[in-house]
Amino acid sequence: MQTIEWSDFEKVELRTGTIVRVEEFPEARKPAYKLWVDFGEEIGVLKSSAQITDLYSFEELQGKQVVGVVNFPPRQIGPVRSQCLVTGFADKGGVVLAVPDRAVPNGLKLC
Repeated sequence: MQTIEWSDFEKVELRTGTIVRVEEFPEARKPAYKLWVDFGEEIGVLKSSAQITDLYSFEELQGKQVVGVVNFPPRQIGPVRSQCLVTGFADKGGVVLAVPDRAVPNGLKLC
C-alpha cells in the first residue's frame, strides 16, 4: 500500500450529498444509473454515473444520502458528463455505497 501525506488527503473534497434524481443509463457499457446529487448551496447539484444497479433500485436511491468526491475534473462517460464520483466499496455482489450513518447537512466535508 502506498502512503500519502496528510496534505494529499486534504486536497480531496469528499462531501455529503443527497440523490435527488435517478435515471437509467442504457448507453453505458456496464449496467449503471445516471444520478443527480445535491451537495448543498455552495456546490449545488452535480451529475454522476454509477454502476450500482446490482444492489440498488430507483426507489432506494431517491433521497439517499451519499459521500462523493466533488473536485475531480468532469469526465465524459459515453453521452454523460460526470461531475462527481459517488463513493462505494466493491464487493462480490456489486458496489455498496459509502453513506453517513446519520443524516447530516448536504455539502459537509469528510474530515
